[in-house]
Amino acid sequence: MQKGQGACAVMVLGTTSGAGKSWLATALCRWYARQGLRVAPFKAQNMSNNARVVPAPGGRLGEIGSAQYFQALAARTAPDVLHNPVLLKPEADTRSQVVVMGEVRRDLAAVPWRERSEALWPHARAALGTLMAGHDVVVIEGAGSPAEINLHASDYVNMRTAQAAGAACLLVTDIDRGGAFA
Repeated sequence: MQKGQGACAVMVLGTTSGAGKSWLATALCRWYARQGLRVAPFKAQNMSNNARVVPAPGGRLGEIGSAQYFQALAARTAPDVLHNPVLLKPEADTRSQVVVMGEVRRDLAAVPWRERSEALWPHARAALGTLMAGHDVVVIEGAGSPAEINLHASDYVNMRTAQAAGAACLLVTDIDRGGAFA
């Protein structure tokens, strides 16, 4: 990847949650930044109660997942809600707070989980497009595993994002977590 050739994307997918996606994405952000490239991290949707406050549209503040916050720092760019447009903050086993572009969306929290993705994907796609237009490389982190067939129909975080970005994909696994066969 070289400056001036338009945005490229690399996506880190995992065979399981906890396989090492965040760590590898952070390392790639720093590596590309050291090459002199304009780098941005991206995760379409993160589920975490570990969040950081960052700038959001209109001069307000919003939240993103801590992993994308640190990936932005590794990329030598200012953390922004574009880096993690959808953040799900678990409140109970069956309920999460929905944060879109840094703002809590109670209306979307009320939508059934599988139906919610169609309402969230346009926000993620727009954020990805903005990052692709303004950077040399976007390092994308997937979520969970793209091989979870029970989630495939409503999953916009993995393969739908990879296709939208035209991303080269890397697959990370941790044999100790039992996910090497996915």
